[in-house]
Amino acid sequence: MAVVHIAVVGSVQGVGFRWYVREHARRVDVAGWVRNNADGSVELAVAGDDQAVSQLLALVRRGPSGAVVENVRSLAAVPESELPRPFNIIR
Repeated sequence: MAVVHIAVVGSVQGVGFRWYVREHARRVDVAGWVRNNADGSVELAVAGDDQAVSQLLALVRRGPSGAVVENVRSLAAVPESELPRPFNIIR
């Protein structure tokens, strides 16, 4: 089981990034959430099977068309018990 908490930096707001992450996260059946941050980054926390989390992170690094991912930063760990299922967008 993998638990990841990251911030995605670049042109990632206003391009459907959160929806893109939510849809792919639900397809690979992981728990967690995604949200926009005031600094323009998108933050997400995800927990699930190692392979599913790796697959989602590869998609996040690409982003949807229109997004430009410049950097992915690791953040402090989030307890798996705090991550909702199904994966959701929070505000």
